[in-house]
Amino acid sequence: MENASARNLWGDYLDQHIEYAFAQEPHVNSLSEDKEESQRQLKLILSGKKRAFSHSLLGLQYRKEKLPKIGDFTIITDIEGNAKCILRTVAVRLKPYFSIRESYAKIEGEGDLSLDYWKRWHWDRITQELDQYQRVPRESMIIVCEYFDKVFER
Repeated sequence: MENASARNLWGDYLDQHIEYAFAQEPHVNSLSEDKEESQRQLKLILSGKKRAFSHSLLGLQYRKEKLPKIGDFTIITDIEGNAKCILRTVAVRLKPYFSIRESYAKIEGEGDLSLDYWKRWHWDRITQELDQYQRVPRESMIIVCEYFDKVFER
């Protein structure tokens, strides 16, 4: 793990949870390249309001990123790279965009927690993401719904 702050946070976590000493090294994520967006999402996670991430399956495939899986650890940093908390994936569901429900929108914790907000915000974000690959989102596109627990924070 290149990020010293993340390495230290992971070490502090392992001091209390030796059972994960041989777990796969956590992914380190600052949530966004945009400072305001990164801070906004970090606040939602730290407050416990945000308990899920949504990924475009097509976006993951184009970026050659692995699907999240149950038991994965992620260290969340602020935009400067300071480790703030550790998340653990507790469930992963693949769902068509059109089938996302209001209950999931609330768990993700974005905006006013409504399904309408979730759909607008993610449609715009996925449109930008796929544009670089000359692809467009569709109602039938698969969304990777990653549920997590915050297991450690400083």
